[in-house]
Order: sequence, then C-alpha cells, then structure tokens
Amino acid sequence: MSQDTPSAELDADFSSPGAKPTEWSRVEEVLSGAGTFWVSTVRPDGRPHVTPLIAVWWDGALHFATGPGERKALNLAENPEVVLTTGTPAWDAGTDVVVEGRAERVTDEAELQELAGAWQSAYGPDWAFEVREGAFEADGGVAWVFRVPPRTVFAFAKGEPFGQTRWRLG
Repeated sequence: MSQDTPSAELDADFSSPGAKPTEWSRVEEVLSGAGTFWVSTVRPDGRPHVTPLIAVWWDGALHFATGPGERKALNLAENPEVVLTTGTPAWDAGTDVVVEGRAERVTDEAELQELAGAWQSAYGPDWAFEVREGAFEADGGVAWVFRVPPRTVFAFAKGEPFGQTRWRLG
C-alpha cells in the first residue's frame, strides 16, 4: 500500500459476513467516473440544503462550481462544512461514496486553468470555462470553484457481499 493510500476500516455492523473493505482505488474510480453528485450544505437557519451538480475529482479532492449568489455559495459563506455523495440508483449493485469535508474556494488562476481542463475532459465541450478574476466564466455567467479535501469518506458496496468502509483522512 502506498503512503498516499488511506487506511480503510470495515464496519462489520453494516457489512455482510465475509465482506472486505472497499479498495481506495475503487473509491477514486467512482469519484472520477461519476456524472452526478449531490451536495449537502447547511442554511443559515440550520436547515439542510441538498442539490445535484457535477464535480471533478482532481489532485486528491472533489471540486464543484456554483454561482456566487446561489444558495450553495451563500450557505458555504456561513458554514463551509459540506457532504458530497454519488453512486448508483440500484440498491443491490455498485458502490455509493460519501465525502465529508470543508469547502475551500479556489481562486488561484493557474489551478483554475487546470480545473477548467479537467471539467471539459470529464463532461465535454459544453462545460468549457474561461478563467477570469479567480472564477470560471461561461456565457457571461460567473461560477466560483470550491475544493473539498476529504476528511472522512464512506464507501457502500451494494450486492453480496454488502459492505461499509470508512477512511479518515484529516
């Protein structure tokens, strides 16, 4: 196991007998190949806010974009704690992944250029962005980019054997 690979803990209470921890490489495969994620933030009054979006797994963190006036961005300005989830709709096949962490706004122009390329590689030419003044811009709209370094990650292996694996990264 490489030094960059976090240690996995299988939760036997939520796993089938004989289940093994999900490999970290499987988690990265799911995060890299997912089309849709669900982001959960907290409104200023404490109520949850959940919405679908696209995201990019790049350089060991999830990245997503949102307009500065959108509810997600407003929530993150007050409370940067966030959860992103992705997986499959089937209950008995595939792997669901949950990433918990703290959202950090990305403003470095060189990093944003690389992320713009990652977005286009992942989602195609409809997701081409220009980088201006520390943000993405497309069709006149501005989107702030957020990085979420994982603090805790859960993988839910669905189908026999079912398994719940946790990694604590930070």
